[in-house]
Amino acid sequence: MHGLINRAVQAFVINTYGEKRWNDIMDASGLGFTEFEAMLVYPEDQSARMLSATEASLERPLAEILEDVGTFLVSNPQLEALRRLLRFGGVNYVEFLHSLDDLPDRTRLAVSDLRLPGLELIEQAPGQFELLCQPGVPGYAQVMMGVLRAMADDYGALVILEQTESQDGVEVISITLVETEFAEGRAFDLGAHSL
Repeated sequence: MHGLINRAVQAFVINTYGEKRWNDIMDASGLGFTEFEAMLVYPEDQSARMLSATEASLERPLAEILEDVGTFLVSNPQLEALRRLLRFGGVNYVEFLHSLDDLPDRTRLAVSDLRLPGLELIEQAPGQFELLCQPGVPGYAQVMMGVLRAMADDYGALVILEQTESQDGVEVISITLVETEFAEGRAFDLGAHSL
Protein backbone atom coordinates (compact mmCIF):
# COMPACT_ATOMS: atom_id res chain seq x y z
CA MET A 1 0.00 0.00 0.00
CA HIS A 2 1.25 3.50 -0.78
CA GLY A 3 2.94 5.24 2.13
CA LEU A 4 0.67 8.27 1.79
CA ILE A 5 -2.31 6.10 2.74
CA ASN A 6 -0.54 4.62 5.75
CA ARG A 7 0.74 8.06 6.67
CA ALA A 8 -2.85 9.40 6.63
CA VAL A 9 -3.84 6.80 9.24
CA GLN A 10 -0.73 7.70 11.26
CA ALA A 11 -1.54 11.44 11.14
CA PHE A 12 -5.15 10.79 12.16
CA VAL A 13 -4.19 8.66 15.17
CA ILE A 14 -1.46 11.03 16.37
CA ASN A 15 -3.67 14.11 15.93
CA THR A 16 -6.71 12.51 17.61
CA TYR A 17 -5.25 10.14 20.19
CA GLY A 18 -1.66 11.27 20.68
CA GLU A 19 1.79 10.07 19.71
CA LYS A 20 2.04 7.56 22.57
CA ARG A 21 -1.07 5.74 21.30
CA TRP A 22 0.45 5.61 17.81
CA ASN A 23 3.73 4.22 19.15
CA ASP A 24 1.78 1.57 21.10
CA ILE A 25 -0.08 0.63 17.91
CA MET A 26 3.15 0.29 15.96
CA ASP A 27 4.71 -1.79 18.76
CA ALA A 28 1.67 -4.09 18.71
CA SER A 29 1.89 -4.45 14.92
CA GLY A 30 5.44 -5.78 15.26
CA LEU A 31 6.74 -4.00 12.17
CA GLY A 32 9.94 -2.77 13.79
CA PHE A 33 9.43 0.92 12.96
CA THR A 34 7.11 3.69 14.16
CA GLU A 35 6.66 5.96 11.15
CA PHE A 36 5.59 5.38 7.56
CA GLU A 37 7.40 7.26 4.81
CA ALA A 38 4.96 9.08 2.56
CA MET A 39 6.65 8.25 -0.74
CA LEU A 40 7.39 4.56 -0.20
CA VAL A 41 5.18 1.61 -1.09
CA TYR A 42 4.65 -0.93 1.70
CA PRO A 43 3.67 -4.60 1.44
CA GLU A 44 -0.05 -5.19 1.96
CA ASP A 45 0.58 -7.36 5.02
CA GLN A 46 2.38 -4.51 6.81
CA SER A 47 -0.53 -2.16 6.22
CA ALA A 48 -2.98 -4.86 7.32
CA ARG A 49 -1.04 -5.47 10.54
CA MET A 50 -1.01 -1.74 11.30
CA LEU A 51 -4.75 -1.43 10.66
CA SER A 52 -5.50 -4.49 12.79
CA ALA A 53 -3.42 -3.08 15.66
CA THR A 54 -5.18 0.29 15.27
CA GLU A 55 -8.60 -1.36 15.49
CA ALA A 56 -7.58 -3.30 18.62
CA SER A 57 -5.99 -0.28 20.32
CA LEU A 58 -8.87 2.12 19.64
CA GLU A 59 -11.49 -0.56 20.42
CA ARG A 60 -13.62 0.58 17.50
CA PRO A 61 -14.62 -1.15 14.26
CA LEU A 62 -12.10 -0.54 11.49
CA ALA A 63 -14.83 0.77 9.16
CA GLU A 64 -15.62 3.58 11.64
CA ILE A 65 -11.94 4.44 12.05
CA LEU A 66 -11.41 4.62 8.28
CA GLU A 67 -14.46 6.85 7.86
CA ASP A 68 -13.00 9.15 10.52
CA VAL A 69 -9.71 9.14 8.59
CA GLY A 70 -11.60 10.35 5.50
CA THR A 71 -13.23 13.14 7.49
CA PHE A 72 -9.86 14.06 9.00
CA LEU A 73 -8.26 14.31 5.54
CA VAL A 74 -10.74 17.01 4.49
CA SER A 75 -11.32 18.88 7.74
CA ASN A 76 -7.81 19.10 9.25
CA PRO A 77 -6.31 22.56 8.57
CA GLN A 78 -2.85 21.01 8.10
CA LEU A 79 -4.17 19.11 5.07
CA GLU A 80 -5.62 22.12 3.24
CA ALA A 81 -4.01 21.03 -0.05
CA LEU A 82 -6.22 17.94 -0.24
CA ARG A 83 -9.33 19.98 0.51
CA ARG A 84 -8.33 22.37 -2.27
CA LEU A 85 -7.85 19.47 -4.69
CA LEU A 86 -11.36 18.25 -3.89
CA ARG A 87 -12.95 21.72 -4.03
CA PHE A 88 -11.66 22.20 -7.57
CA GLY A 89 -14.32 19.62 -8.48
CA GLY A 90 -17.12 22.17 -8.50
CA VAL A 91 -18.85 25.16 -7.00
CA ASN A 92 -21.50 23.06 -5.26
CA TYR A 93 -21.85 19.56 -3.83
CA VAL A 94 -23.56 18.10 -6.91
CA GLU A 95 -20.76 19.32 -9.17
CA PHE A 96 -18.26 17.93 -6.68
CA LEU A 97 -19.99 14.53 -6.84
CA HIS A 98 -19.85 14.55 -10.64
CA SER A 99 -16.12 15.31 -10.50
CA LEU A 100 -15.35 12.18 -8.46
CA ASP A 101 -15.00 10.06 -11.60
CA ASP A 102 -11.80 12.05 -12.32
CA LEU A 103 -10.40 11.94 -8.76
CA PRO A 104 -7.98 9.02 -9.31
CA ASP A 105 -6.52 10.81 -12.35
CA ARG A 106 -6.26 14.16 -10.52
CA THR A 107 -4.54 12.38 -7.64
CA ARG A 108 -2.06 10.79 -10.05
CA LEU A 109 -1.19 14.26 -11.36
CA ALA A 110 -0.16 15.22 -7.82
CA VAL A 111 1.48 11.89 -6.88
CA SER A 112 2.32 9.88 -9.98
CA ASP A 113 2.73 6.49 -8.29
CA LEU A 114 -0.42 6.70 -6.12
CA ARG A 115 -3.00 4.51 -7.83
CA LEU A 116 -6.45 4.98 -6.32
CA PRO A 117 -9.23 2.65 -7.43
CA GLY A 118 -11.72 4.01 -9.91
CA LEU A 119 -14.88 5.83 -8.87
CA GLU A 120 -18.10 5.99 -10.85
CA LEU A 121 -21.05 8.19 -9.96
CA ILE A 122 -24.50 7.12 -11.09
CA GLU A 123 -27.39 9.56 -10.74
CA GLN A 124 -30.45 7.46 -9.94
CA ALA A 125 -32.87 10.41 -9.69
CA PRO A 126 -32.58 14.11 -8.81
CA GLY A 127 -30.71 14.21 -5.51
CA GLN A 128 -30.18 10.40 -5.47
CA PHE A 129 -26.76 9.04 -6.37
CA GLU A 130 -24.69 5.89 -6.09
CA LEU A 131 -20.92 6.07 -5.94
CA LEU A 132 -19.26 2.86 -7.10
CA CYS A 133 -15.84 2.32 -5.49
CA GLN A 134 -13.74 -0.17 -7.44
CA PRO A 135 -11.65 -2.70 -5.49
CA GLY A 136 -7.93 -2.26 -5.01
CA VAL A 137 -7.36 -0.47 -1.69
CA PRO A 138 -8.85 -2.12 1.42
CA GLY A 139 -11.16 0.32 3.24
CA TYR A 140 -11.35 2.72 0.28
CA ALA A 141 -15.16 3.02 0.44
CA GLN A 142 -15.11 3.73 4.17
CA VAL A 143 -12.54 6.52 3.70
CA MET A 144 -14.65 7.90 0.84
CA MET A 145 -17.69 7.92 3.17
CA GLY A 146 -15.75 10.23 5.49
CA VAL A 147 -14.59 12.39 2.60
CA LEU A 148 -18.16 12.69 1.25
CA ARG A 149 -19.53 13.59 4.68
CA ALA A 150 -16.82 16.22 5.32
CA MET A 151 -17.20 17.71 1.84
CA ALA A 152 -20.97 18.00 2.35
CA ASP A 153 -20.23 20.06 5.46
CA ASP A 154 -17.64 22.03 3.50
CA TYR A 155 -20.23 22.94 0.86
CA GLY A 156 -23.02 23.45 3.42
CA ALA A 157 -25.10 20.59 1.99
CA LEU A 158 -27.23 18.14 3.98
CA VAL A 159 -26.75 14.55 2.81
CA ILE A 160 -27.57 11.04 3.93
CA LEU A 161 -24.89 8.47 3.18
CA GLU A 162 -25.19 4.72 3.37
CA GLN A 163 -22.76 2.04 2.34
CA THR A 164 -24.58 -0.89 0.78
CA GLU A 165 -23.37 -4.41 0.09
CA SER A 166 -20.54 -4.81 -2.36
CA GLN A 167 -21.37 -6.15 -5.79
CA ASP A 168 -18.59 -8.26 -7.35
CA GLY A 169 -15.99 -6.50 -5.20
CA VAL A 170 -17.34 -3.03 -6.05
CA GLU A 171 -18.48 -1.19 -2.92
CA VAL A 172 -21.49 1.10 -3.29
CA ILE A 173 -22.17 4.30 -1.37
CA SER A 174 -25.74 5.60 -1.63
CA ILE A 175 -25.96 9.40 -1.46
CA THR A 176 -29.21 11.25 -0.83
CA LEU A 177 -28.91 15.00 -1.19
CA VAL A 178 -31.55 16.40 1.16
CA GLU A 179 -30.69 20.08 0.75
CA THR A 180 -27.93 21.80 -1.21
CA GLU A 181 -27.81 24.97 0.90
CA PHE A 182 -28.58 23.62 4.37
CA ALA A 183 -25.87 25.68 6.10
CA GLU A 184 -23.19 28.16 5.19
CA GLY A 185 -20.26 26.30 3.70
CA ARG A 186 -16.60 26.98 4.44
CA ALA A 187 -14.97 29.80 2.51
CA PHE A 188 -13.01 28.78 -0.56
CA ASP A 189 -11.02 30.92 -3.00
CA LEU A 190 -9.78 29.53 -6.29
CA GLY A 191 -6.37 31.15 -5.87
CA ALA A 192 -4.15 30.08 -2.98
CA HIS A 193 -3.02 32.82 -0.63
CA SER A 194 0.46 33.04 0.76
CA LEU A 195 1.27 34.69 4.07
